Amino acid sequence: MKKHKINTQDKKGVPLRTIQSSSWCPGCPDYMILESSRRAILSLIQQGYKKENFAMSTGVGCHGKIFDYLNISGVYGLHGRAIPTAMGIKLGNPNLNVLAFAGDGDTYSEGMAHFIHACRFNPDITLIVFDNQSFSLTTGQATPTSQLGYKSKAEPLGEFNQPLNPIHLALSAGASFVGRCNARDEIHTQKIIERAIQHEGFSFIEIIQDCVVFNLEVNNRDKRMYQLLDKNRSMKQALKYAQEFNYNNENSKIPLGIFYQKHRNSLNEEWPILHKLAKSKKTWGDLKK
Repeated sequence: MKKHKINTQDKKGVPLRTIQSSSWCPGCPDYMILESSRRAILSLIQQGYKKENFAMSTGVGCHGKIFDYLNISGVYGLHGRAIPTAMGIKLGNPNLNVLAFAGDGDTYSEGMAHFIHACRFNPDITLIVFDNQSFSLTTGQATPTSQLGYKSKAEPLGEFNQPLNPIHLALSAGASFVGRCNARDEIHTQKIIERAIQHEGFSFIEIIQDCVVFNLEVNNRDKRMYQLLDKNRSMKQALKYAQEFNYNNENSKIPLGIFYQKHRNSLNEEWPILHKLAKSKKTWGDLKK
């Protein structure tokens, strides 16, 4: 676990920011996701959450640099391992609000098994996936969500495989909270992140973003996006909305918002000792005492 970095609230008046200078590309939507996440946590703190009870894990990729810029504790993990790292943090201290930041390549390639089983196990963590449909940190290779025909240095003939639909997969695997946001809509993204953190169970948010360097042909999709009505819907309805966008470069509509949310016992609630620790606001160290 990292220690809290110097909070620039005292120096520049920006809470939850660090003094680290950013190495993201100018104009990258990662800045907007950082800001939406920061505002969501800040809003929850104003509602009574404690800053010291927030923690994060990250994988490897452009997204992972958020570890240096968001002033909460956490672990900078391995590629594809943001989810099990977050689960480990939560099991170690059930009182923490744990966020896992990951990328589309990070989550749906090396981390695919972790993603599916997290949907099944329902740990009380929030997964935020930065999805630009390319491995942008390593010169733009195709990821499992890259569109058919996408050409890169690694695949000069173009991607042969149909892209994965993570929203549909998460619903099918049993995730209890599934949402999607547009990185450029910071207000809506903040709202969905807040709702995800407040949800007791595994919360999955896919954030669609452009890359300013690679896979430019899928950029500028805002006109195709629309927000779902904020209401409870059945799994059948959620799956129907999930199928509207197949991640190929077509003119289909792209729904945003909460596709599905339903309470079922989280991993912590199923294990008596973890439930006891969370209910009593204690940690494993308190048991030894």
